[in-house]
Amino acid sequence: MIREAKRFLYLSTYYIEYDEYGVELLAALLQAQRRGVAVNLLVDRFGQRLGGVLMTRDLRATLAARLNELRDAGTVVTFYQPRHYLQRQLGGGQHVKIQISEAGEAIFGSSNISRSSFEAWNEFSVSLRGPVVRTLLESYRAIGGAVDDDHLRHLDDERANASGDMALEYWLCNPNTHQGRWGPLGWRGRNEVTDRMIDMLDAAQDTVQLTSFYFKPVEPLMTALVGAARRGVHVEVYHSHRHALPATDLAWIAAAVGYEQLLNAGVQVRENLHGEHSKILLVDNAWVAFGSYNFEDAAHDRLAEAMLATRDDRAVAHASAIFEALRRDPDNVLIHEGILRGLPRRVKLRRLVLGRFKRWM
Repeated sequence: MIREAKRFLYLSTYYIEYDEYGVELLAALLQAQRRGVAVNLLVDRFGQRLGGVLMTRDLRATLAARLNELRDAGTVVTFYQPRHYLQRQLGGGQHVKIQISEAGEAIFGSSNISRSSFEAWNEFSVSLRGPVVRTLLESYRAIGGAVDDDHLRHLDDERANASGDMALEYWLCNPNTHQGRWGPLGWRGRNEVTDRMIDMLDAAQDTVQLTSFYFKPVEPLMTALVGAARRGVHVEVYHSHRHALPATDLAWIAAAVGYEQLLNAGVQVRENLHGEHSKILLVDNAWVAFGSYNFEDAAHDRLAEAMLATRDDRAVAHASAIFEALRRDPDNVLIHEGILRGLPRRVKLRRLVLGRFKRWM
């Protein structure tokens, strides 16, 4: 898409790793800008700081130089951070991954610009045309980016020439815009994305299947999932093994503190040995949502997140096939009480001590 862009290109991501994927993407953006494409790149400041631990100091400096080169060429490079100090200190930001060009096509999904996303973890993204593309670009503003109104009008013209053949709902929330100077501390506001997924879980009658990087949802989502399992719904959760994120096991610990509650309710939990980074929720093989929302507290009260949802049989069948493949994949290890008892003593202790801080991990 970047290589073929002629007029404009918008791309948002949580972070860029300066590996072979980051190098190639930034080079393509620079070439596009130099041939006259209006390039807009939106990166989350907190996310980039986290991603920076994957790089050496020299690589971080080189990445900064490449971004400055983009700016010097005319690219709008934005590092999003929320307004208030506490929001910034507690991880507030944007986690939505969108790429759009004047051709009227969008890419929307779960991947960051990183070797981990393209070579290690499972990811899920979709290519879109039709009216939803304009909606996605309009939402770019809500996650901290700048949008040229002429580009929106151009997509209006594209939309007039391309009818959508799949009914899609777009759910977006940036909780940072609803909070005061205390940020997420004490915030009890509504998050539309969280609420919509709770609605999906509450409506489930037969099956719930979901993927997340690490399954450590905000309490109302956990309550809805456990409630579905206890009323007889077959619930499957697929997320990452503790070794899938080499930099730290804190995210896994935050997920593992909920294992007993899930297992006692009859939920099947599987850990992917190399990492599950997709975000898919499939209910009753009839309703699917997918996008950037991890099942975690941060997705509810700190990060701008977005999901697309549909009941279209084609999208549902595709998601169902993904879960069939995940269930058969030997890299997905089914968690049971024996595995929990067999954890190393050090891991058990860390789970016991650090688990109480689950909201912030």
